[in-house]
Amino acid sequence: MLARNDSLVTEFILAGLTDRPELQQPLFSLFLMIYMVTVVGNLGLIILIGLNSHLHTAMYYFLFNLSFIDLCYSSVFTPKMLMNFVIRKNIISYGGCMTQLFFFLFFVISECYMLTSMAYDRYVAICTPLLYKVTMSHQVCLVLSLAAYVMGLAGASAHTGCMLGLTFCNVNIINHYLCDILPLLQLSCTSTYVNEMVVLIVVGINITVPCFTILISYIFILTSILHIKSAQGRSKAFSTCSSHIIALSLFFGSAAFMYLKYASPGSKDLGKISSVFYTNVVPMLNPFIYSLRNKDVKVALRKSLFNIQKRNMS
Repeated sequence: MLARNDSLVTEFILAGLTDRPELQQPLFSLFLMIYMVTVVGNLGLIILIGLNSHLHTAMYYFLFNLSFIDLCYSSVFTPKMLMNFVIRKNIISYGGCMTQLFFFLFFVISECYMLTSMAYDRYVAICTPLLYKVTMSHQVCLVLSLAAYVMGLAGASAHTGCMLGLTFCNVNIINHYLCDILPLLQLSCTSTYVNEMVVLIVVGINITVPCFTILISYIFILTSILHIKSAQGRSKAFSTCSSHIIALSLFFGSAAFMYLKYASPGSKDLGKISSVFYTNVVPMLNPFIYSLRNKDVKVALRKSLFNIQKRNMS
């Protein structure tokens, strides 16, 4: 029976991260733990920011959105990824695959621009602190957040729309743990030229523009830090910025490697491994990097825990 867009393939099989039997159980435990930490960390941060009025500022507004995106996009593919480690054939329907592709791209592209907005917010806070409240008004934060989601919607629609125009014949094993662009293009039995051009343009824009903006922002931030007279102040600022830069490098670096090197011979497994960083590791680390080292979040967390304990005792 023919599937939509006249494809001969009605379902796909996700090959997963590895086919080595001895690694299935350890990897299942590892990624289940990563997912649980991701859910608890991001959901906890969303609740914490929502319940504490003194965290209703521009910085935490973006952090709230980042946690929401991380929570959603890790949930798009992780349950299916975990199934690869416990069942022989991890089957996903054609419609399910296209849906997963759309939402995965929507959230991951939105994250690129949300991280860009956060870098700009830090630039304004450190380089022009007297104008911070005016520059980062509620309206500006709302526009920047909406722009991030609009870019995510546009990119996901472009990629998924082009993918729906392809025909898949006979071979239906996706050499990945999720329905991603490049592994799917390798299965098509029709021309993928248009799709490849869309990947080149859309991925190029969604990696280059955020990276360039973030780089410029942090250059100005680091320049301002160097002018801080207090050695302790410089050390604290450098410590915070270095952790942010490491998280950003992991996210954009692994994503760029996946899309730029995946198609080259012998690099498919490396591509899958590199994608683990921006799909699993970064969403887990973001709540800790952007919040737990922050004094305001620590105070809010202690206050919330104290209120919970007080209610339980009464």
